[in-house]
Amino acid sequence: MVKEQFRETDVAKKISHICFGMKSPEEMRQQAHIQVVSKNLYSQDNQHAPLLYGVLDHRMGTSEKDRPCETCGKNLADCLGHYGYIDLELPCFHVGYFRAVIGILQMICKTCCHIMLSQEEKKQFLDYLKRPGLTYLQKRGLKKKISDKCRKKNICHHCGAFNGTVKKCGLLKIIHEKYKTNKKVVDPIVSNFLQSFETAIEHNKEVEPLLGRAQENLNPLVVLNLFKRIPAEDVPLLLMNPEAGKPSDLILTRLLVPPLCIRPSVVSDLKSGTNEDDLTMKLTEIIFLNDVIKKHRISGAKTQMIMEDWDFLQLQCALYINSELSGIPLNMAPKKWTRGFPQSLHSYCRFRGNLSGKRVDFSGRTVISPDPNLRIDEVAVPVHVAKILTFPEKVNKANINFLRKLVQNGPEVHPGANFIQQRHTQMKRFLKYGNREKMAQELKYGDIVERHLIDGDVVLFNRQPSLHKLSIMAHLARVKPHRTFRFNECVCTPYNADFDGDEMNLHLPQTEEAKAEALVLMGTKANLVTPRNGEPLIAAIQDFLTGAYLLTLKDTFFDRAKACQIIASILVGKDEKIKVRLPPPTILKPVTLWTGKQIFSVILRPSDDNPVRANLRTKGKQYCGKGEDLCANDSCETVS
Repeated sequence: MVKEQFRETDVAKKISHICFGMKSPEEMRQQAHIQVVSKNLYSQDNQHAPLLYGVLDHRMGTSEKDRPCETCGKNLADCLGHYGYIDLELPCFHVGYFRAVIGILQMICKTCCHIMLSQEEKKQFLDYLKRPGLTYLQKRGLKKKISDKCRKKNICHHCGAFNGTVKKCGLLKIIHEKYKTNKKVVDPIVSNFLQSFETAIEHNKEVEPLLGRAQENLNPLVVLNLFKRIPAEDVPLLLMNPEAGKPSDLILTRLLVPPLCIRPSVVSDLKSGTNEDDLTMKLTEIIFLNDVIKKHRISGAKTQMIMEDWDFLQLQCALYINSELSGIPLNMAPKKWTRGFPQSLHSYCRFRGNLSGKRVDFSGRTVISPDPNLRIDEVAVPVHVAKILTFPEKVNKANINFLRKLVQNGPEVHPGANFIQQRHTQMKRFLKYGNREKMAQELKYGDIVERHLIDGDVVLFNRQPSLHKLSIMAHLARVKPHRTFRFNECVCTPYNADFDGDEMNLHLPQTEEAKAEALVLMGTKANLVTPRNGEPLIAAIQDFLTGAYLLTLKDTFFDRAKACQIIASILVGKDEKIKVRLPPPTILKPVTLWTGKQIFSVILRPSDDNPVRANLRTKGKQYCGKGEDLCANDSCETVS
């Protein structure tokens, strides 16, 4: 099917706004199709059958071409995938929201969960927040003001409890220094604790340095309960949008399991079985640790064992989200580096590999070489590439005989054709097999022949990195032998190309509209000057200038043989049969000699068939079109 020209729809839609937020556990459950509970990937009876309620359950989509999705019944190309979810036995900190969690803990009372502001300050800040059209920077500045005010206060205005500093302590651990103070403490619990500590110091002096280190450990379970108790009227003062999520959503209690299509299993021929994606393996580890904690809690294991398993579960959840964590203890460090979500997106993955630099159809890539015999708007394409790149040409009265010859040549001989698509069918016929003579005679108007790239086809030529619009321009193809793309050195500057091993991309537009648009807007002759400052980018460079300078020196003379040789070498690669007439020699005796300037300008003289020649005047003498020149010595020379 020939690609149709893109046309916009009649109805224009405008995006009103984009809202980023956090998914609550309930929203995750609604979005997911199954709960994943099994740590095993495949059934023990059949090693190729994914286990039900496992990480590779095909109800979450499919990663195989020959197997449809068990939820929607679509194949790999059409099914977008479906989510699953894992319920965590114990809550964990989300590594992406860890700083936000600490920020909120520094702003609220750790006893009553109200924000550490007086009623007047609350009212003042809420009035400011209600102003319409607040910018992101203004909101950010306001959050910093509220945070600074809250951190300066030790006594809660609501319940009178004492609050110390909250800070990070090690990997994904938060402590509250509730008992570290030099001032008079009002809170009865803290006062009783300090009095008991003073009694202990009287009996044992070694306990005194430990007073400053007395602190409260805020684990994810404690933090989750605190966040759940934050009053709804205080949530806007934390600069959180209630519609986008509650503070308790910052703590992980449930994990979404992504669809299979973004973490496919790769079947290995060398080893028996499959190579699983890093995300899949990390999910199985999380489910395994979940089961271990569950068993330990049921069997009544020591608290220390459960805490160690909890730390491991928290680390695996963090590595699942972002595998480039720093500060992991040596005893907990993973043996093998894996890819988390950010690592799957950046670098040579989704963005760079699949979005920024896509591999597309009807394109070729190979090394470039110089060819000064080509025009600036031409590019030499190897025959091998020309046989693979095809253009869908519709059969009509003007081209039917030409296309019949191409069909007879088939895919092996250039110029030929690879496929035929009949007018009323969607089936393509490959011309490598079958009776090509018969197919050629049966061609009808409206049929589509996918012919080889031929001389004169419009192609797009591109060199990466594409830094400005002149990094991709349109050229006319010239099919040549050998294995490199060749073009005139004058066009090196816009591409920033050199010939030390550079590779370039070539794209063949697939419609007449695309060809016309490419030639008019992107043609080299339409982009001779840079849009930056109007300087010429495509101009004579290096050897062209040196050769022209040496050729046109005042004391440069050539005999007839040398003059004809130079002119013939300049005309190499010209397909037209050009008849060149030498001007009268400058020196007649003792030997006839021509100057370099004469040879330089002889190419500018039009050929015999050109009607412009009749009007050409050189030094007041008129040239006729019959091979006789009315020159000074009434003689002429012809290069045969």
